Amino acid sequence: MSPTEILFILGGVVAVIGFVAVLASKRETGSVLLFAMLCGGFSAYTGIQIWQEGIPMFWTNHSQNMTGVQVWWDLILAVLIALFFIAPRARKAGMNLPLWGLLVVSTASIGLTAMCARLFWLESQKNPA
Repeated sequence: MSPTEILFILGGVVAVIGFVAVLASKRETGSVLLFAMLCGGFSAYTGIQIWQEGIPMFWTNHSQNMTGVQVWWDLILAVLIALFFIAPRARKAGMNLPLWGLLVVSTASIGLTAMCARLFWLESQKNPA
């Protein structure tokens, strides 16, 4: 099995664990630490990928066939849905929504996980446990 196949399968396993954890959780707000770690880990992974293959590979990956375009559209849709749901909470928490939106639009999940970590931190400051 190739390293990319292993990473693909590992991603699926982690996703299933995450889905089960989200559905089983009774929490009313997210974990600052978890989202900060997700942001840091995915940022590092992305940085390594950019170092090894370069930024043009994103274009190649998402534009060379219809499957790549579908994955691109799926990413855009998923990020927009997530932003739609967290924007009211972020606005209520006093976050600079245009600035955070720019980060999310330019980095997708990296900006989104950073935005969630910040939002959860702000919410935890208003409602200490």
